[in-house]
Amino acid sequence: MKYMLLIYGSEAEHRQLSPEALQAEMAAYYAYSDAAQKAGVLVASNALHEVQTAKTVRVREGKALTTDGPFAETKEQLGGYYLLDCKDLDEAIKWAAKLPGAAGGSVEIRPIVVFG
Repeated sequence: MKYMLLIYGSEAEHRQLSPEALQAEMAAYYAYSDAAQKAGVLVASNALHEVQTAKTVRVREGKALTTDGPFAETKEQLGGYYLLDCKDLDEAIKWAAKLPGAAGGSVEIRPIVVFG
């Protein structure tokens, strides 16, 4: 079963990290990605640009309305994701707990719906 692991954290706090801390964080993510790939569960992963680059589109009365920013303001922002193919939710939870972002932020796990 495929699970989307959505990584949330504070962009404001992240901007305060030292260059050394940023380098260590990236090394931890590279190691995590490598382990997930070697375990055969990694399908895809990406980091996202900061929320200030986001646009939200809504269609009302047939017209597309575009606004700056995310859909909702929160203390934590979506920073990236991993799509994993795990045997079950328990395995997905174990992988989510290993994500570097879980230590200072949170990881939401969402099962992927397969249509057809």
